[in-house]
Amino acid sequence: MKDFRLYVITGEEFHPTRGVVEVMEEAIKGGADIIQLRDKTNSKRVVLDKARKLRELTRKYDVPFIVNDHIDIALAVDADGIHLGQDDMPLHLARDIVGKDKIIGISTHRIQEAREAEQGGADYIGAGPIFPTNSKSDVVDPVTTSYLDEVVSEISIPFVAIGGIKLHNVADVVNSGANRICVISEVVGSEDVKGTCEMFIQKIGEKVIQL
Repeated sequence: MKDFRLYVITGEEFHPTRGVVEVMEEAIKGGADIIQLRDKTNSKRVVLDKARKLRELTRKYDVPFIVNDHIDIALAVDADGIHLGQDDMPLHLARDIVGKDKIIGISTHRIQEAREAEQGGADYIGAGPIFPTNSKSDVVDPVTTSYLDEVVSEISIPFVAIGGIKLHNVADVVNSGANRICVISEVVGSEDVKGTCEMFIQKIGEKVIQL
């Protein structure tokens, strides 16, 4: 998979007056280099319609497109991959369905889950939530940056830090060894989506340059 720095997940509740495609296009223009559609409330038909539109958008900008949970929809729109949680379909079964060329990401909250994801053939893991977050109703307790220390020392596949990451605390995450950041509300709920993404990219890049 292509490497990335800023992973943005949809969160339409944070921009009720703006369309998801408009907001995600601004994010991509600001530097988001991987996009995920996450919709756990609407019907399959509604999610499929959004997925088709976002697939068209991401192809326009050559940005990988990931679908959360809905493997059937990901295949229907030829998304680049899927993202699974700990309670979703087992990784090996998902791989059998989507094939070896699709990206599979796995959410992890402790090091044993990260180890299992890596051993099972995940392409990347989500590590978090680092801080308290209101972006997800099914969120677990914060794992703090100490979990990132464990991931950095043990895991060799790409990982993305997620959960409550804002402009004011992203430096703490980057200083813990994360050079890939995932955000939802801080970006999609911003009045200046493009500018907020640019600021995240700058803060991530400052640490990358130091390394």
